[in-house]
Amino acid sequence: MKIQVNWQGGVAFEGADVNGHTVMMDGPEDKGGQNKGFRPMSLLLAGMGGCSSYDVIQILLKSRQKVTDCEVSVEAERVDAVPSVFSKIHLHFVVKGEALKEKQVERAVGLSAEKYCSASIMMQSAGVEVTHSYEIIES
Repeated sequence: MKIQVNWQGGVAFEGADVNGHTVMMDGPEDKGGQNKGFRPMSLLLAGMGGCSSYDVIQILLKSRQKVTDCEVSVEAERVDAVPSVFSKIHLHFVVKGEALKEKQVERAVGLSAEKYCSASIMMQSAGVEVTHSYEIIES
C-alpha cells in the first residue's frame, strides 16, 4: 500500500492512492487553514468506520441476511495533551434490512471488532478503548 501526500499551501494537503483517488485534508482557519477538507484525525476515524462497516456488511451478506442499509457513527475522545491521541472511540452501527436476526448482527459487529477490522484492532493495540454498539431497523 502506498499513499502520496502533497502540500497544497497553508495547512492543506491532498492525499492520493495508487488508483488516483484523492482526499483533501485541511486545518481550521485559526490554525492557518481554509477548512476545505477533513482533519487528518477525522480521516482516521472515517477509515476505521469504513473498515468496520465493510466487515459487518460482508459477514451479514455471507450469513444470508437481507441488509438494505448500514450506517456507522464514530465518536472519539482525545487526550488533553500533545500529541492529542485518541483515548476512546465508539462505533454505533445502524443496520437496516428485512427480518434481520439480532444474533447475526451482534456476531458481525463482534467479529469485525475482534478479528477482522485492521484499523480498529490497531487502535486497540495502541491502548485506545474501542467500543461498539448496534441497532436494527426493519425496512
